[in-house]
Parts: sequence; structure tokens; C-alpha cells
Amino acid sequence: MRFEQKWQGVRLSDGFRFDARVPGNIQSDYARAQNWGDVNYGLNFQKFKALEDDAWLYETRAQYHLEPGERLYFVSQGIDYRFDILIDGEIVFSQEGMFTPVALDLTDKLAPGDLLAVKIHPHPKRAGAPHEDRQQADQCLKPPVSYGWDWHPRVIPSGLWDETYLETRTSGFIRDVEPFYELAEDYSAAEVRFEVDADAPVEITLYDAEGQAVGQGREMHVRHPRLWWCNGQGEPYLYRWEARTADDRKEGYIGFRRIRLVMAQGAWAEPAGFPKSRSAAPTTLELNGRRIFAKGSNWVNPEIFPGEITPETYARHIALAKEAHMNIFRCWGGSGINKRAFYDLCDRAGLLLWVEFPLACNDYAGTPHYLKILEQEASSILRRLRRHPSVAMWCGGNELFNGWSGMTDQSLALRLLNKLCYELDRDRPFLMTSPLCGMAHGGYTFYDDAAQMDVFQLFQHSKHVAYTEFGVPGTPDEDYLSSFIPESELFPMERGGVWEAHHAFGAWGEARWLCLDVLKRYGCRLSSLAEVVEYAQWLQCEGYKAIFEEARRQRPLCGMAINWCWCEPWKTAANNSLISYPILPKKAYFAVRDALRPALFSARIPRFDWKSGDLFSAELWLLNDSPETVSGPVRAVLEIGGTEYELLNWQSGPVAANENRIGPSVNFRLPEVNAQRMTLRLISSDGLSSSYTLKYTAPEHVLSRQMNV
Repeated sequence: MRFEQKWQGVRLSDGFRFDARVPGNIQSDYARAQNWGDVNYGLNFQKFKALEDDAWLYETRAQYHLEPGERLYFVSQGIDYRFDILIDGEIVFSQEGMFTPVALDLTDKLAPGDLLAVKIHPHPKRAGAPHEDRQQADQCLKPPVSYGWDWHPRVIPSGLWDETYLETRTSGFIRDVEPFYELAEDYSAAEVRFEVDADAPVEITLYDAEGQAVGQGREMHVRHPRLWWCNGQGEPYLYRWEARTADDRKEGYIGFRRIRLVMAQGAWAEPAGFPKSRSAAPTTLELNGRRIFAKGSNWVNPEIFPGEITPETYARHIALAKEAHMNIFRCWGGSGINKRAFYDLCDRAGLLLWVEFPLACNDYAGTPHYLKILEQEASSILRRLRRHPSVAMWCGGNELFNGWSGMTDQSLALRLLNKLCYELDRDRPFLMTSPLCGMAHGGYTFYDDAAQMDVFQLFQHSKHVAYTEFGVPGTPDEDYLSSFIPESELFPMERGGVWEAHHAFGAWGEARWLCLDVLKRYGCRLSSLAEVVEYAQWLQCEGYKAIFEEARRQRPLCGMAINWCWCEPWKTAANNSLISYPILPKKAYFAVRDALRPALFSARIPRFDWKSGDLFSAELWLLNDSPETVSGPVRAVLEIGGTEYELLNWQSGPVAANENRIGPSVNFRLPEVNAQRMTLRLISSDGLSSSYTLKYTAPEHVLSRQMNV
């Protein structure tokens, strides 16, 4: 039986006591008790800086009762980050690491009414780190994002972030049951075995999704298993298992599937000469023998305080991703590991997960202490997550081979992770880091100053096997901005103050992420907040559509398109995310949802901005990521200044499952019209239509004539 406890928090530096929520985060509880206000508003987040070197206590008077033959356990699924467990002031257990659960037998140590406490030590910070940023976390397994990022404030949480309780157990308690299976080469059968951690006899039954028993015992043969498929490729079919003793019961799920990372067609061609050490990395996902295009987003922590994330939060995010036709989340390493509900929901939704260990953008030097904690935490993560069919692959971490990280495949931390993945989960793919040869991170703005190209041009000139990060920044709506920016600062937008603190300026280069220079380039006069928001949202929508559709057109060389990023942990003034905090889809979300439809007519447009007299051109394509053959007619129409110009008609003919087809090209001399934008519409049936709103510049004499009128 589980006994929840009522906890109080104590800040040890001043003895201040307050109610603490579990699961939760101690700094958040303290701020609530001190009436600091919403961490999202204004500069409120800066108050947390004063708490970084504090130690804390969670305290409770133990409340439980034992029946004869029962034993008492303290159980926690996650405590952040270094902590001691105490009974009446005496330490009975200590640990470093927030992803390794605790199950501590306290039967002979804790009596009802005794003072049970958890001491949380100050945040880990590497001594001598040159900057007060993520480098302070390069010798611990604490997610570095909370030390400050270009979309995350410097707010470092800790505490009882996952389920924590007292539990009584009998001799029949089942500590763990984990299924393993091997699929026949032709998928005609599955050999299933269960590893059981229990002291009593355990009976196990496997049921199909309709509730019919298909096997019993610790080993079983399942004939013609229904396969688990990702979103858009079939049903994410799950079998349910149930394990019983005389007085305990556990259940879980199996999703039968085989997943591999394979070389893309043509990827062996580079490098062309010898010595030939590395070609492009294998990044094409093969699921159940079918090569699929992985299309999705980078998942980051949806809250500053991970203890406050609920199953309902996960469920709403995952439902939106599924509705957007995504089939993969790259779980970015900088933000750590999620609670169990996230993985359970992805199993049911058919969302594949690229899971990175909590390493990002640092040189994680392999000191003995660091390697010890890394082995402990990584082993725990592997054992917790390997049972989920949604977990498609492991990755050492984010951008570890880049110059600012300085790691290589000889770094001890990465060699250790490779070893652990092989030993504990051999059949899942593993990558040392992202990106690798042939993969791309970036660009992250609508216009690239270095390349002097917009995103239409940049990605059409790129040829990669996977685009695992790319972004176009945009702003949320005006009313959303006014919910956290004081009215006196809303307009004009200026460096410093709330706009900069919430990442509109200086987050990544002087002008990022609001990119006023880019908005001006395409005609924004910066005359009002409404105009800035409208232009930023327009560019984000068209930019994301252009990149996702271009990546799909580059199949089969390209196997993945995963934008930066899906969500955000607090309210930002400008960002690359598709979902504003807490769960508000931006306009760009709907643009991406259109671009990721399983099948659609698409236009490859050479650039974004056009002027009268230009010879406008566009290639027509029918993109098909679905497991079905599609076909249809399409009519291309260009609308400028309220006038429509018929361009062409195309009958695609049948396009096979998971293939694309290129069609005819549009060529049209742009007329002299008084307009600032033009829209290309591909009009079809069966949900295949698309549209693109582009920049149009009228000639000076037309504008002058209009002004005189």
C-alpha cells in the first residue's frame, strides 16, 4: 500500500519554512510562499539567482501503518540532484543523480511519527568554470539547460521532482517485470521472455488489444503478432501483460517492432576519394522493414520546473504533435529525461523518440567521479526506457563534436555510453552525438547573413541525410506578449529590460531572436507592435513550410526533418518554437501541420522575394509519406493584388507509398501590380492543396501613381 506524505520545505540558510508540493521543485515552492509572483512575468526569474547556493530540507512526520509480515519502503522515482535521506537527523542514505530511483527499506529504522527528511544539496557547479553558464554543469548529470540557454532563463531547480512516497510491501511484492522479445525475420512470430524480480511465484499472462489471452508463463511463443507502427504508417498496436502473485499485481505493454538506422540512398558516395574514413551517418529509419521519412520536432522541457509537469501536460503536447502528422520527437539532451507518463503516451500515440543522454554543448571530461555518476545514471535511464516501443534510438548528447564542445569519439564519456547501450539495449541504434557527418544543424533564421540566402535558397542548396535542427523565429500574438511584458515596455521593442531577458535580443547574436533586421529586409516598417508581430509570424510560417517540404523532396538521400524546436518552458518574446508556453500553438504550428500532411502537392520555389518583371518559376511535386498510393489533379494559380492568374494544370498519376514525384514547372512573368505580397495556390482535392504567400515588390511608378490617387 502507498502512503503519500505531507511535506514541508525548509531553506537552511534562514530557517524559513513553507509547504512543499511533491512531486515538485523546492525553489518553486519557496517562491510561491514568498509571493514572488509568476516566474514568467517581467524580470521575476532573476530572483532565483539568490537561491543557487542554498541547501534545503523536505520534512514530514511519517504517517503509515504496517500489517503483520509487511515491510516499509521509502520510494522515489527521482530526486534532484545530490541528496541525503535522514531519520531524526541521522543520514541513512545518500546519492548523486536525479534519474536513478530510490527504494530504501526503512522497516527497522522509521517509526510512525518519526521525522523523515530529504536534504537537497546546493546546485552542482564546477569550480573554475570560466562562465556562469552551462559549463558549470559539465561535471554532473544535471541538465545544463537550466544554467541558461538562448530560450531558457537561468533558473536552476531541484527537489523531489518525481513521485515520492512511503510504501508497504509483503513477501509477494513484485519489484519489477520486464519483457524482452525476438521477432522472426519475416515477422511471423515473436519469442517473448519476462525477467521477474520477486520473491514469490509470479503468473504472467499476455493479452492482445482486444483482451484475448495470447500466451502465459515467463516464456511464450506469439504467432503472427500485430506490429507497432509510428504515426502515419499504421496502428501503434500494443499487447498488455499482467503479472500476479497472491497479493500483488503489475501490468505493462509490449509493442512488437524492429527498428534500424540504415544508410540513405547515395550516402556512400561521399567522401569521394581515399583514404575513405567516414561517409554520411546512417540516419534513415527502417521500421518493420519499411523505410520511413522521420518528420517531427525537437522536444525540450515544457516547464522550467520539471517536478510540475503533469501527465495532462504531456498528453496535450503529444496530441498536438500527432495532429500535426509528426512521427518523431528528438528528445534534446540538454533538457534531461521525462517522467514515465511521457513515454507511455508516446507508445500509445505512435510517436518515435530519439533519446539523448543529458549531455549538451560541453566538454564532459572523463574524470573518475563523473564517469561513475554517468554510468549509474545512464544505466538507470536505459533500464527505465528500453521497454518502450516508442524509444527508437539512443544518442550520446547534443553537439558534442563541435568546436565549442571539444569532444571526439575517443572521449571516455561517449565510449562509456556506447558500451552501456550495447550491453543493456544492443538492438536499438546508437549515435555518438548529433550532428555527425552528413547531418545538419541550422539554419535558425529566415535569412542567413553569412550565406546571403533566405531559407528557400539555403535548403535547396543543401544536401544532407538528415536535418535534425533548423528553425525560423517568430513571435506569439500581441495579447500573449502583454501577459508578461509591462505595458510601458511593449513598444517600441528595445535592447535591455524584459524584451532582452525573454530572448528577443542578444539571445544568440545581437539581433536574435526578434530579428528586426530581417523583418525590415522584407518590408516591415517597425511602426507598431502589431506590424512586427504580423511580419514575424508570416516569415515563420512560410519559412517552416519551405524547409519541411524541401527536406521531404530530398528523399531518399534525406531521411529526417526535425525542427528546432517544439515547445518552450516559459514565455518568450521571440523563439523558434511551434508551441508557446504553456501549450498555445503559434500560427507556425498550423503551417507545419499543413507541410507534414502524409500527402500533398508542393511547390519548390527558388526564393521568397519577387518583384514585377521577374520570371516567376516553381517546380510542382506530389509528396507522399503515407503507406498508400496517392494521385490527383492539381491547378496552379497565382494571386496578386486581388487578381488570379491561371498557371497550369497537372494530373500526377499514381504515386507509390512513401515516394515522391516531380511534375511540371511553372514559368510566369510577373505583372506590374500595386501589391506587397502574392500567393501561389495549388488547388486539388482529397486534402492535397497547398498555398504559399511570398514577398512581392511593385515598381516605383506604380506605387507613386497609387499615392497620387
